[in-house]
Amino acid sequence: MKQQPVKRVKWLMRKSLVIAAVLLLAVPQTQAREFLCTAAINYRQLEGSGFEFLDELKDLVEDYMNNNSWTDDRFETYELIACSIQIVFVESFTMTSFQAQLILTSSRPIYGTTARSTLLQISDNQWQFDFAQGTPLIFETERFDQLTSVLDYYAYLMLGYDYDTFSELGGEVHFQKAKRIQQLATTANAIGWSTLESDGRARIIDQMTAPQYKPLREAYFRYHFEGLDHFTRDASAARQAVLDVLTTMQELYQELSSQYVFDIFFSTKFHELVGLFEESDVSSAAYDLLVDVDPSHLTSYNALIE
Repeated sequence: MKQQPVKRVKWLMRKSLVIAAVLLLAVPQTQAREFLCTAAINYRQLEGSGFEFLDELKDLVEDYMNNNSWTDDRFETYELIACSIQIVFVESFTMTSFQAQLILTSSRPIYGTTARSTLLQISDNQWQFDFAQGTPLIFETERFDQLTSVLDYYAYLMLGYDYDTFSELGGEVHFQKAKRIQQLATTANAIGWSTLESDGRARIIDQMTAPQYKPLREAYFRYHFEGLDHFTRDASAARQAVLDVLTTMQELYQELSSQYVFDIFFSTKFHELVGLFEESDVSSAAYDLLVDVDPSHLTSYNALIE
């Protein structure tokens, strides 16, 4: 198990052998680090031919994410963070210089079940980098690189979110590392890292490291650990814990002027929230909170009062 007590201590005391068997069974223990990441490459939008060498990036990205050490902890196979990275090339400036979209998803297991809860689901349209055939991806997080620094940033962002769900503010060190990468990119005047963008990389990490957003991060822990992880043991108590989380989010939503990280939460959780509260004795209370703090998913939440 991981050596650092900040993460999953309670989880490991009650770990599910079902999850251990179902998740990640095929991953060799000797190669496992923190991630079980799959990658996909799509360059069909590029005009012209000769871009087949971009297929190399699939294996390179998977190896980069899965076989580098991102923390000082040792993860067991069943603890690995499942994630997917899709790179969609949208424009070629030259045969080795590109504009791409990165689509990223990460999730964590729910205790006592074979289900997983999505933590991040991000579409990043501001990725420009150079890549030539045979170019290695070098793991050096203190050196800014158009390609690998974006992977580094999202690796630490995923770690921060994941660790926050297993202990209060447990992801702080990883969020700070993501912040450091953002600062290096800003110094390099790189595209896609500006603090002026309303929904970019800088906005996410600025909010997740800001003191006023700590209650949101604490709510992530309560939602996952006291809510989802306890649902199979005591559904009523778990629902009440999630209601308390939503009340906290409602108060924060009214206090804070920028809600991008709230949008991230609800874009990954709205289906899950409907499933938690549908046909329960607190469905109406949940509905009132949800339509106030997340009106964009009103249609889905209507199932709670039908």
